[in-house]
Amino acid sequence: MAYEIGFVDNTGTEGLAHWQMLLKIKTLAEANGWTTLRYLNPTDGSNRELILQGVGLSGTEQIFIGFRSYHSATSDYYNLSVAAFTGYVAAAAFTAQPGYMESGVCAHNQRIDYWLCVNAQRITFGLKVGVGSYQHGYAGFFFPYGTPGQYPYPIAVFGMLNGVPATRYSDTSYSMGLKGYIQATATYNGPNARIRDVAGTWQQVYSAPWNTGMNMRDTGGYYLAKKIALYQANQVWGELDGVRFISGFNQVVENTCVINAKTNVVLRDVTRTGFADYFLLELS
Repeated sequence: MAYEIGFVDNTGTEGLAHWQMLLKIKTLAEANGWTTLRYLNPTDGSNRELILQGVGLSGTEQIFIGFRSYHSATSDYYNLSVAAFTGYVAAAAFTAQPGYMESGVCAHNQRIDYWLCVNAQRITFGLKVGVGSYQHGYAGFFFPYGTPGQYPYPIAVFGMLNGVPATRYSDTSYSMGLKGYIQATATYNGPNARIRDVAGTWQQVYSAPWNTGMNMRDTGGYYLAKKIALYQANQVWGELDGVRFISGFNQVVENTCVINAKTNVVLRDVTRTGFADYFLLELS
């Protein structure tokens, strides 16, 4: 697994920060086993696209994920998205790829601080935009509770938005997909946590511990980092790779900790600071 911590802004080779971030994803992915199937970076200001193929942790799988930019100078939003597919057709548009699913992630045109993490089965990232607004994206396989024969394509798309709406990072009507189907309320702007089930259908999922009422605080300064399990009423599908719940009690965003010799950074849900608004992103 590889990771990179840094920032992009509007002085890079790509012109705007969210375009530069797309190039950062491409570069780190290619250096760690992913193959670029499409990279469109037009100079006319239109949206840019990146589609990747990975081999999974076994080295023999075919995993198709994508990222793209979309923005409006008039409405002052400059966003990215995370997407997944079941295959790749060179002649097809991004949204017409086989098995397409997508979730937007609010970003910026000027400066984005980022934590970008890549392994052979998924790509995750955390972004900080504006004054302390934290965003998150996850595209790729999760760990299924089943064998490869039982669950051959356990892919997930977790972003911040339901599809790719015209939402600016400063909006307060959205929340991270890691919290699961709790998003489907009047408070937030719809489901942004989806997995492809064994029947090939995209499902909106709940995630534990957020939906189980078992969020807990630290004990004498020691925190329990809990894996994020994906479930529905009568099914538990599996758990996400490289992200964990951590309590927000006495917590500070961008703290770091080590779990099983791997460094993790503490990030949060946009600007929220409640005890259930934090998570860990694994860096190494």
